[in-house]
Amino acid sequence: MNRFIIMRASRFGSTALLGCSALFISTLQAADRTSGRVEEVVVTGTREAEQLRDFAGSISLVKGNDVTVVGSTHHSEIMNRAPGTMIQRNSGEESLTAIRSPVLSGPGSCGTFLFLENSVPIRPTGFCNVNELFEVNSEQASSIEVLRGPAGVIYGSGAMHGAINVISAQPGDMPARSLALEGGPDEYYRGKLGLSHKSDATDIGGVVVASHDGGWRDSSGLEEQKLNVGLTHRRGEAQMGLDLAATNLNQETAGFIQGFNAYRNEAIAKSNPNPEAYRDAYAVRLTGRYEQPLNDTMQLAVRPYARYSRMDFLQHFLIGKPLEENGQESVGVLTALDFTAFNNTRFLTGVDVEFAQGFLKETQPGPATDGAPAANAIRPAGKHYDYRVDSRVAAVYGQVEQPFAQRWKAIGGVRYEYVDYEYDNRMIAGNTREDGTTCGAGGCLYNRPADRSDDFSNVTSKLGLSYEIADDHTLYLTATRGYRAPDTSELYRLQRQQSIADLDAERLDSIELGARGFFGPLSYSLAAFTMDKDNVIFRDSNGFNVSDGRTEHDGVEYEFSWAPLETLSVALAGTYAEHTYDFDRVIEQGETIVAGRDVDTAPRHINTARLNWSFLPSAAAELEWVSVGKYFVDASNSNEYGGHDLLNVRVSWQATDNWRALVRLNNVTDRAYADRADFAFGNYRYFPGRGRTLFVEVRYETE
Repeated sequence: MNRFIIMRASRFGSTALLGCSALFISTLQAADRTSGRVEEVVVTGTREAEQLRDFAGSISLVKGNDVTVVGSTHHSEIMNRAPGTMIQRNSGEESLTAIRSPVLSGPGSCGTFLFLENSVPIRPTGFCNVNELFEVNSEQASSIEVLRGPAGVIYGSGAMHGAINVISAQPGDMPARSLALEGGPDEYYRGKLGLSHKSDATDIGGVVVASHDGGWRDSSGLEEQKLNVGLTHRRGEAQMGLDLAATNLNQETAGFIQGFNAYRNEAIAKSNPNPEAYRDAYAVRLTGRYEQPLNDTMQLAVRPYARYSRMDFLQHFLIGKPLEENGQESVGVLTALDFTAFNNTRFLTGVDVEFAQGFLKETQPGPATDGAPAANAIRPAGKHYDYRVDSRVAAVYGQVEQPFAQRWKAIGGVRYEYVDYEYDNRMIAGNTREDGTTCGAGGCLYNRPADRSDDFSNVTSKLGLSYEIADDHTLYLTATRGYRAPDTSELYRLQRQQSIADLDAERLDSIELGARGFFGPLSYSLAAFTMDKDNVIFRDSNGFNVSDGRTEHDGVEYEFSWAPLETLSVALAGTYAEHTYDFDRVIEQGETIVAGRDVDTAPRHINTARLNWSFLPSAAAELEWVSVGKYFVDASNSNEYGGHDLLNVRVSWQATDNWRALVRLNNVTDRAYADRADFAFGNYRYFPGRGRTLFVEVRYETE
């Protein structure tokens, strides 16, 4: 933890913001508080509602009206409004995530981020999926919070680079009835329904969204349904509630197109080299809420939960195209005791417990014929993996906030977490065929470890200092540590001669300097960060899962909003960051990592800008610019994607008190671009972006 005490002067981001902050101070001290300002409230930082201006760290809030206006057909369209965030759309509802990081892929990379619904993780520790964001109803969220940087003290494993918290509409805040119908090209239809009932003691409400998409690429249609139901009951000062979430996805999947700049050819972009691919998935989550003031200065919050999910998908990207079946069941409880004592000292403490059981099966239906003879020979027909893992997680945490000297506040927190996996192999151990026969002298590709157990104990921490200037401005400095336990697929889904994966937990140390505040109609948020990540898990040139990688991450982020007129506002958000390797190694497929080179799929520039204009009392328009800078598509930095700029236009018309129409034109200039670019097996490959597309929605709401 010594690196938390001295900031390295060579890190351009922190030094730059420190200089800017010093320049601002004399101006900020003279600023007057704007009367009638509505403070933004967030919950992700501590699981408890708090004013954003009081949080020492970086959180962006996407409000409910933005969710409605954007009307995202994929969660990337709304979540990428936050600085430092780039979710790449793959096929259908699939995605890969970057939050203050490169876009990370691979079996356990999803554990680097934490995806939450109402501050509760949607998946158990050790059983993540890179596409799991399709399991939450972002289409009807009341707000979405994006936390950047480690949040290990409050949430534990995961949230190393950041977290996304989708906040569901509470019944008491919902209209009594709402209905929206939407249509677009390629047989796209979507319906949204909301119902609620409120009384003195109990509120109940729910929303459902159902989508049908014929797919703009060949054989890429989908059917999707999402349901959220909430119940809130008040008894005296106590509040109890239940939240039910369920999702179902049936998707035909389109694979990569190949060839340099293939996305620029419309016929190739619309093609699907893998018409046989599909993904079927469903998930159900039930979460309880109990909040009880114990006295004037102490409040208890308890969130028990149960989760269930299943997924089948054809791994069309692998030779032999095996079918994967996986699922998880889990129960747990999150607790928080929030109290104030002594000299306005705030204490936040709790115990979190989780029990989960997950399984994975991989079966190849027949002999492999789509690879080279040697590659086909080591991929036999039949089952490759069949295992179950029982996991237990227990954690205790505490955080203290101490105001001093009028405008200063010190923050300190620590969390101890224990993760235990019990692995049960239900096949013959080793890299043989299902019946125990070998695939040759080197054995088969897939290796099944014998039954074993693995456990991980980790301590995460946070130290911070904040200073309020003239009430409307806050400066903060934080040093945090986050971690993630290895994913079960990294430990037990092995290859070639590796029978044991002796992996350490990944660890990330971060220093962040930030400022946020208001100048009348101008609000701003600035942050500079420097982060070191150790024990990075990757697959080496032998095909072994190892955990001795290291990367560095340095950058600055900004967020501005300016409303010079009641009818006009401008919003800017973006990041400049360098994500680089800090080790040398030859990895799988023969790529060479060299310290100092950029991590692949890590654009240095990501920017967005929005102009909102209420051109009539009942009508408004939004013009959005989205810019993704160039990035290398391989670890050796030999090949790159040039980046892209997109324009989107959205128009909203409030025809009556109850009726509203929305028109959305995405990719106005019909730009040819790639949602994701990659280089593998000696060739460029892309998930092409969609051309100019028009969607029309009609909404009805009544109180």
